Amino acid sequence: MWERLLDQMLRRLVRKGGLKVTYPSGDVRRYGEDDENPVAVRVADAATLRRIVLNAELAVGEAYMDERLLIENDDLYGFLGLVISNAAEEDANVWWRRVVGALRNAKRRLDQWNPVGTAQRNVAHHYDLSGELYRLFLDADRQYSCAYFTRPDMTLDEAQEAKKHHIARKLCLEPGMRVLDIGCGWGGMGLTLARDYGCEVLGVTLSTEQHRVANARAEAEGLSDRARFELVDYRRVTGTFDRVVSVGMFEHVGVPHYREYFRHVHDFLTPDGVALIHTIGRTSPPGTTNPWIRKYIFPGGYIPAMSEVMEAVEKERFWTCDVEVLRLHYAETLKHWYDRFMANIERVREIYDDRFCRMWRWYLVASELTFRFNHQVVFQFQLARRQEAVPLIRDYLYRPPSGEPARPKTTSGARSARRQSAAAG
Repeated sequence: MWERLLDQMLRRLVRKGGLKVTYPSGDVRRYGEDDENPVAVRVADAATLRRIVLNAELAVGEAYMDERLLIENDDLYGFLGLVISNAAEEDANVWWRRVVGALRNAKRRLDQWNPVGTAQRNVAHHYDLSGELYRLFLDADRQYSCAYFTRPDMTLDEAQEAKKHHIARKLCLEPGMRVLDIGCGWGGMGLTLARDYGCEVLGVTLSTEQHRVANARAEAEGLSDRARFELVDYRRVTGTFDRVVSVGMFEHVGVPHYREYFRHVHDFLTPDGVALIHTIGRTSPPGTTNPWIRKYIFPGGYIPAMSEVMEAVEKERFWTCDVEVLRLHYAETLKHWYDRFMANIERVREIYDDRFCRMWRWYLVASELTFRFNHQVVFQFQLARRQEAVPLIRDYLYRPPSGEPARPKTTSGARSARRQSAAAG
């Protein structure tokens, strides 16, 4: 029965490319349009077959981790590319996916419920892994978020540096400004704002490992007087700030907490304050988190649709000054991470084990291909409490022809320039 059901599922799902499946019974069946170069897989046993039929998006990843789904030549890119690109097609919304989607939607808010204690446990699950693990595949500054490739030949380190300065320009910084970094990671963004822009930075994280490393880096660079990092939930921070920045943290907030999140960001800001929120997003309507990702990688995580973000933003008295969509930048970032991970996989295996390596290979490749094929992007929201808090045109974000960094006008300077222009007209 289970073999027949999976056969029916695959015949509906695989429309382009080719897939060859060897079933536990020994039967070999082909799917899709490419019979000459199909991706070949073998399902090891009947129990795995049953789990895949009942919950494919969880069970297929688990079966790969446990070596119960064997991919010929370990062609993970070929297999996941085939599955993800076909799943992204509109006509791939077959009956069993509709049923599973309805069940997930029924409990999506519960899955994303992240009160203070739960949020800290969820963060620890991923970010308190061995510090050496992240050093093995991230850039030197340990930026664990989408890089910004202004040229296709950029190295990962160059693109991550470009990302930080692109965000800094959107913040319209001046020396001495107080900046709150929500979800500060290992401190790279906060240290950049303190060192290169003369700001006073408070970074907050729920990861004990990130907190330790960020403060050690600040001390080593002689920046402890301008950049400090605290192990605290952002909801427990007090005081006001000229700027708020949050990079790669919003994915952990959860839809039930969006109003709460943006209410805090609004109240943190001074009247002339500006916030920049950088988050993975979906260009499709609201949905649910892949169950494999939720279980093994980011418990409590959720990738928002823009409509979900803006519904909360518009209720918290913000001016939305700019929204930028970065499309394939994260796919390229993840490709760099995967290549570095694979170059160091023997060391990862020594730290953990082979199952962990297979889990992380699945995570990195699936994430990259989701950005390439399945409606996933990065949003950057520039928000302000006052309409004229940032310049009215976007020229200040980009470098002039000389190659020197573009320096945004201050708020007062921008107002002065507009008054002069009006008087001249």
